[in-house]
Amino acid sequence: MVNRVTVLGSLNVDNIMQIKRLPLPGETMTMSAKQIAGGGKGANQAIAAARSGAITAFIGKVGEDEQGRLMKKYLTEANIDTSSVTLAAQETGQAFILLQESGENSILVLGGANQAITNDDIEQAKDKISEADFLITQFETPLETAITAFKYAKENDVVTILNPAPAKRVPEELLKNVDLIVLNETETELLTEIKITGEDSWSTAAEKLAQLGVKNTIITLGSKGAYYKTTTAEGFISAFKVNAIDTTAAGDTFLGALSSQLHHDLSNIEEAIVYASMASALAVQKLGAIPSIPEVDEVNNALGGADF
Repeated sequence: MVNRVTVLGSLNVDNIMQIKRLPLPGETMTMSAKQIAGGGKGANQAIAAARSGAITAFIGKVGEDEQGRLMKKYLTEANIDTSSVTLAAQETGQAFILLQESGENSILVLGGANQAITNDDIEQAKDKISEADFLITQFETPLETAITAFKYAKENDVVTILNPAPAKRVPEELLKNVDLIVLNETETELLTEIKITGEDSWSTAAEKLAQLGVKNTIITLGSKGAYYKTTTAEGFISAFKVNAIDTTAAGDTFLGALSSQLHHDLSNIEEAIVYASMASALAVQKLGAIPSIPEVDEVNNALGGADF
């Protein structure tokens, strides 16, 4: 069965600036190269889901500008339904990525049209939510629209997946309608006030999230792997060992790929995490966000010869 995934999220044009290291205060440095690519957490996650075979729809906004047309083109080329991607008076969102030689990155985001999404837009896109198996959102769009969309999703038996990034406090009104939360170590620490130091802390943090109302958790741990805890299972999946060139879309690729494979009851969460981990491992070996996200055949072929 093919999953139907709807993403409420951001559409950004990424300006990638390749540098040796981060500059010190007051220091002027030269860049070794600069590229422009499609991105935004929402777009990355949607394209990752679509390229892994999910029937995908997007709820978002772009400006009436060249960047907006470019972002819609990226979605359309991935066979994503863009009928709920509408125009805003603001310019299309942009991200400025400082990519170091180590593969690590620092990102500055200009929200632009992404911040113009309103509850009226959610109302107009209700059919895209109710028809989905999974609804995904992040925090690069207004929080109130996430609350509205997740409430409607739960009324229609749609599984909700929250990626609380960029990291911020999550209101109880949203948490109570989250079925699965996927977050990294920084986001986990902010939300639970538990320092992530090892296996015991992963489990303790997941228990804290359950107390807050989220019963199913995946904590992504970068090059180490991913920890998961649901109402019926708990475990850790090691990451695939690769030489990372650009980690910009690693987490987004993981989440989108995950949503394409998960069963509605999350019963295959371990297998879905293995698939998502491989998709992410492939993505970090290429430059750029959207250009690096693999197709389903590429992931399955890599899994055929994978070492854990």
